[in-house]
Amino acid sequence: MTAPGLRDGAPAEDSDDLDVEEALALVREAKDDGTGPARDPRPAEPHRHAPAERHRATPWPQAREIAARAARATRATRPATTSSAPRRTPLSVPLGDALGLVLAAPLDALSDLPSFDTSAMDGWAVAGPGPWTVREEGVLAGHAQPAPLTDGEAVRIATGARVPADTTAVLRTEHGRTDAQGRLHATRDMVHGQDIRPRGQECRSGDQLLPVGTQITPAVLGLAAAAGYDTVTVVPRPRAEVLVLGDELLTEGLPREGLIRDALGPMLPPWLRALGAEVVAVRRIRDDAKALHKAITASTADLIVTTGGTAAGPHDHVHPTLERIGAELLVDGVKVRPGHPMLLARTRDDQHLVGLPGNPLAAVSGLITLAEPLLRTLAARPAPEPYTLPLTEPVHGHPYDTRLVPVVLRGDRAVPLHYNGPAMLRGIAAADALAVVPPGGAQQGAETELLDLPWTTAGIGVCFT
Repeated sequence: MTAPGLRDGAPAEDSDDLDVEEALALVREAKDDGTGPARDPRPAEPHRHAPAERHRATPWPQAREIAARAARATRATRPATTSSAPRRTPLSVPLGDALGLVLAAPLDALSDLPSFDTSAMDGWAVAGPGPWTVREEGVLAGHAQPAPLTDGEAVRIATGARVPADTTAVLRTEHGRTDAQGRLHATRDMVHGQDIRPRGQECRSGDQLLPVGTQITPAVLGLAAAAGYDTVTVVPRPRAEVLVLGDELLTEGLPREGLIRDALGPMLPPWLRALGAEVVAVRRIRDDAKALHKAITASTADLIVTTGGTAAGPHDHVHPTLERIGAELLVDGVKVRPGHPMLLARTRDDQHLVGLPGNPLAAVSGLITLAEPLLRTLAARPAPEPYTLPLTEPVHGHPYDTRLVPVVLRGDRAVPLHYNGPAMLRGIAAADALAVVPPGGAQQGAETELLDLPWTTAGIGVCFT
């Protein structure tokens, strides 16, 4: 077996890495380049041995950049290079519906926080030096303003209750004792203002609590509620529609008679939700060009995601349909394995289509490469901070394409997983992340960029709401 990074021909894993759909896409690419049989009587050279300059797909990092910028630009601003925010109408939503969205307006304090002097502890509010005579009635949270204290007087007080006027400090329950005459004594030294949260300690009315662009977490919801908000102004969740293409797909039961189970129909909607989208529909469409044309032109979603049909076979209708409707093809093939024949198109100024390969892991590659950056821009989410970890073993690479390989994280290292062919989900189902393996491969111990899977960083309960 050839060691990774030492190439005098195709890598040992290319036979697993080049599936039928990718091979068809490469045939189509060769014809477009004028080297196919229609223009060149000589047999086309197999792509795996072709020099890098003939591989006309978009490099993987550039494809992700194009996808991230695509939603910020229209046909009038081609190419998509503007850095302005996406033009999407902000939406006011109840706090209970805002988790995971991004603030489209600053969160400003509507009042002082706290709005009155409050006790930070259970104990006694005291005035002047002790010992103190204790009032019979106590002060509880949620009650009206209590009567002022006079020097030498104390009153029982609960955490969060209004502090009586002229209070010197709050004496914690565990730091006080009463004598036989019922007078209160401090068992520790006290300072003026101790355990009192003064009005406006956290903020004053009008202060900016959080800026535009803040992602709404449970803590942000708590702050907004404490500040008096019932609703917040947010960037709306991008709306996505999934079109599952193919005559060969079963929705239940065991594979039979040349038919296979549809893995993408169950997988894509929750994955898109984890990326911040609202999935408005999942439609199954046979290998029918008219049906695909109707589905795409009728969709009102911000993002249409198709599965399969992105190569050049007789039933691959995605490219011809996009040409027919005058779509702007932004990415047509990516230098990545698996998933080479993925694509990104602008179907309308406010709508995009991501065409995923039909093989399951290749489709995951397309989600990570094209759908995730585009949805992130539409939702105004910040890009995750890149990070690297060393690999526990070498990973074979493609001569000139990036590879995305499922890994599990063990301490400060990434462990590559097997079963990572284009049609396999066994590896990604156990993975924490995808390792970005550069062309030529990566040696054991090589620091390698990792892309976290959405649920490994936030938890399924948060991601999928």
